[in-house]
Amino acid sequence: MSSLRPDGVRDAARVLLVRPVVRSGDGPDFALVKRHAHELREWFDINTGWALHTDSDVVRLAREPATALNPTHPLRSPQNDQPFSRRRYVLLMLALATLERSDLQVALGRLAEQVVINGRTPRLVASGFAFDLGTREERSDMVAVIHVLLHWGVLARVSGDEHDFIHSNGDVLYDVSRRVISQLLVTRRGPSVVEDSGSLMQRIERVRDLGIAPSEDLRNLRLRHTLTRRLLDDPVLYFADLSEEEALYLRSQRSAICRRISEATGLVAEYRSEGIAMIDLDDQVTDIRMPEKGTDGHVTLLMAEYLAARLDQHVSIAELQSHLADLTPQFSTFWRNGASDKAVQVTLVDQAISRLVALGLAELHDDTVRTLPALARFAVTAPTITGVTRR
Repeated sequence: MSSLRPDGVRDAARVLLVRPVVRSGDGPDFALVKRHAHELREWFDINTGWALHTDSDVVRLAREPATALNPTHPLRSPQNDQPFSRRRYVLLMLALATLERSDLQVALGRLAEQVVINGRTPRLVASGFAFDLGTREERSDMVAVIHVLLHWGVLARVSGDEHDFIHSNGDVLYDVSRRVISQLLVTRRGPSVVEDSGSLMQRIERVRDLGIAPSEDLRNLRLRHTLTRRLLDDPVLYFADLSEEEALYLRSQRSAICRRISEATGLVAEYRSEGIAMIDLDDQVTDIRMPEKGTDGHVTLLMAEYLAARLDQHVSIAELQSHLADLTPQFSTFWRNGASDKAVQVTLVDQAISRLVALGLAELHDDTVRTLPALARFAVTAPTITGVTRR
């Protein structure tokens, strides 16, 4: 089956794109995905190569990204939306490795102690990693990891409050789901069987390597998988970012690929000579919205409008900061308290740039921003009035 009908199957596909792990405790979403599991499994297998696992407790879409490294969409804390730091990523991996061998119930204090012990391996220490729960910041990092594990369903809180742990006033008890843990790792080859040498990127590529396709049909299938994944994952797919083979295949097959994605997910293709963007008109299947309410969203939109008039140019960050200062008298009454402060505006501009880069609308080069073609959709031009009869 190459397409999905625009009914409950489409809604189920959108659930999986937002949450690749759906648990029985998630109520209607779990029931919806389970009901349409057969159609979903076939569509994702044919079009993306992603496997769909289902059992009585967990549905897991093995959503392997098309590109290995993309720093613009980091894991974020479910509590405050803050991006994960390097240390938090390491703590997350150490926590999962510990939970894989733990009892079916675990206390936060005990889990944290084991993470500290596992984090003292010579290789981690040599890389500069250090963690000992000695400060409130370190305990906050551990709790941020716990909130992710709670969100994924790896842990379920039995009693206690993480806030007390941060302040060293108490502990928390959790149930551990081994079934969810067993479904989290998505890789074609086990990392333990890959040669442990070379750079990080080389090791990642070995884990992802599928070998040489033995036939033209299989090469085309892999191209379709890669391009469909990128259209689902990336806000904008530019032809310039593709290999020659990928670009030729996409130009010849873009109507068919985009039609299948639209039928399955409700995303709408926006074509430009430079590439393709799949637009979510309902603003649900995305981690970054544009435009967005609030001061941060408004400043991002103002920066986008300013940059859209300078397509394919390099604009200094200092110029953007100056432009925001010029706009402050006009818009400050709509912004949150303190947004007119110069130091706050520096942060607002930095955050706006980060959002534009993550959305594929700009590139950051040292202290300048280079605008990209898709930013043109935010350009403001004078209205054209037609159909007016002169008297």
